[in-house]
Amino acid sequence: MASWRRGGHLLGCIALLALFPLAATPAATQAVRANQTSNTPMWDLTDLFPTPESWAVEYDSTKAAADMLAAFKGSLGTSANAMMNALNAISQVNKRASRLFTYASLMSDEDLSVARNQERKQQAGALMTLINERTSWLAPEILGVGAEKVKAFQAEESGLATRHSFFLDNTLRASAHTLGLEAEGVLAAAGDVLQQPDFIYGQLANNDLPYPSVTLADGTAVTLDQSAYEKYRQAPNRADRKLVFDAFWGAWKKYESTDGAVLTAQIMGDVFVAKARKYRNALSAALFPDNMPETVYRTLVGEANKGLPTLHRYFSLRKRLLGINGDLHYYDVYPTMFPNGVTPKFDVAQSERLTLAALAPYGEEYLDLLRQGFAGKWTDAHPRPHKASGAYMNGSAYDVHPYLLLNHNDDYQSLSTLAHEWGHAVHTMLTTKNQPYEKANYSTFIAESASIANEMLLDDYMVAHAKTREEKLYYLGEGLESIRGTFFRQVMFAEFELSIHEEIERGRPLSGARLTDIYCSLLRKYHGEAEGFMKIDPAYCIEWAFVPHFFFDFYVYQYATSMAGAAEFTDRIAREGRPATERFLDMLRAGGSEYPYDLYKRAGIDIASPAPYQALIARMNRIMDEIEKLAPR
Repeated sequence: MASWRRGGHLLGCIALLALFPLAATPAATQAVRANQTSNTPMWDLTDLFPTPESWAVEYDSTKAAADMLAAFKGSLGTSANAMMNALNAISQVNKRASRLFTYASLMSDEDLSVARNQERKQQAGALMTLINERTSWLAPEILGVGAEKVKAFQAEESGLATRHSFFLDNTLRASAHTLGLEAEGVLAAAGDVLQQPDFIYGQLANNDLPYPSVTLADGTAVTLDQSAYEKYRQAPNRADRKLVFDAFWGAWKKYESTDGAVLTAQIMGDVFVAKARKYRNALSAALFPDNMPETVYRTLVGEANKGLPTLHRYFSLRKRLLGINGDLHYYDVYPTMFPNGVTPKFDVAQSERLTLAALAPYGEEYLDLLRQGFAGKWTDAHPRPHKASGAYMNGSAYDVHPYLLLNHNDDYQSLSTLAHEWGHAVHTMLTTKNQPYEKANYSTFIAESASIANEMLLDDYMVAHAKTREEKLYYLGEGLESIRGTFFRQVMFAEFELSIHEEIERGRPLSGARLTDIYCSLLRKYHGEAEGFMKIDPAYCIEWAFVPHFFFDFYVYQYATSMAGAAEFTDRIAREGRPATERFLDMLRAGGSEYPYDLYKRAGIDIASPAPYQALIARMNRIMDEIEKLAPR
């Protein structure tokens, strides 16, 4: 799945530092590069800063302004005007820092081999840390002023209401979970310690784990690093797929105890912080920043479990189309279901034209923004040596347009990724057009719905305009696989996360072997082993150790809920037309001015109810109905 980068609220630096480590998801980071098609970046970073030297001048100026922020400490409660002046000053520094970080990050990703670019990015990160330090007094002081006085100040000073109301209300909402100054200082000091499990995991997964080598049936020798594994697990030769799985997961199995200890330390840290801040459990602590009801998470898991017969139907269909006799195995999940079908190709220009056509239901405002983006030098589209892999949208520079990094391989996945990332970009443009900087930092929850809806509209468009039966089957298969991977697989991950956190909360010990057992039981349930749909080989149950998102507590559920929301939106747009489209666009225009659950409800969708998940599962069944009509038996 692709990813996005977005910053823009009063404490935007915190959001940026939290989002940037996730800005290339596993599938993106491990993408295999295609033949290089461009040796120079296609985007124009001079819209951010004319030269690196001008960046350096602005850096020094912003750093000096950041150093002055501590001077506002103690002033918030003196008057409404004093509070507004302080918040405006902090906001302005954050906005400037976000622009600095955007430039540094994008320039770094142009060429990861240039040391000065990496140093500039580290420099920008250090500035954001400095801002956090200089404003660490802010939330406790707002709580000290108290809700009643803050509300009175907002009534007196309109700027507080129009620009800062969401931040103030959100800060006051956290009062029950905000500790005294001394305790807050201790938790802040523990931050580096609590981040160590993720760091250790990264070192192990990316540097220390020795990747195995295999020789495929055609004599090709392959070293199975992460990108090679993702490529060759799709091999058409079944014996090759088994060989790849056995070797790759065998290498991870050797580190089961170490991986287990590191992930257990992460979970214990999550539980510790939740207890220290007086949350009911780690799940409620993780959902609190978005004010997300626990029922959303639990309904998601429950409805996915009710929908497992649909997933099992998919495995039966896959087995038939692959012509497998005997048991379907886990290594049979990734190859195309239509090995003798078409493999369509799309260059960037074709991808842009098809995206415009597919997104026509959104109307002219959306399409005009899309055309504006396509016409500008906002995208670095092609792979090349030393460029960052994957794909993302960076919309953190509020006063400038979004930027997109792609690695376009001229295939359908690249077309779909382009439509996805431009969903984030147009979302950013709609937000910036309608919200002040302080209310522009939208949630991952809303962001992914905006982009996954684009993927679904694209899938539907390509199916409707397919010229041959083989083309139609190809696009139906892509849509089907997207639901399997983004909904059912991510819910399985979410259920695993919930289970292992609850184990620690109940005082039960975890180990690598225990984590494997828990994950294995979920693999078998989701893939229907007891019902005879798939055989799960125990050696592959170490897969949990391959998922870096488990070091970001309760994160992956958002992909599944966002996909369900997107399915409900696209269904309603197809049924109702313009009224449903406007509700969807209004949600995007709202940016970060409301909590995501409330934005969904205002758009007519309750993601705590079964309906969105049932709509997505119904979509999956409709796709399979079509495939079964078209595919020969």
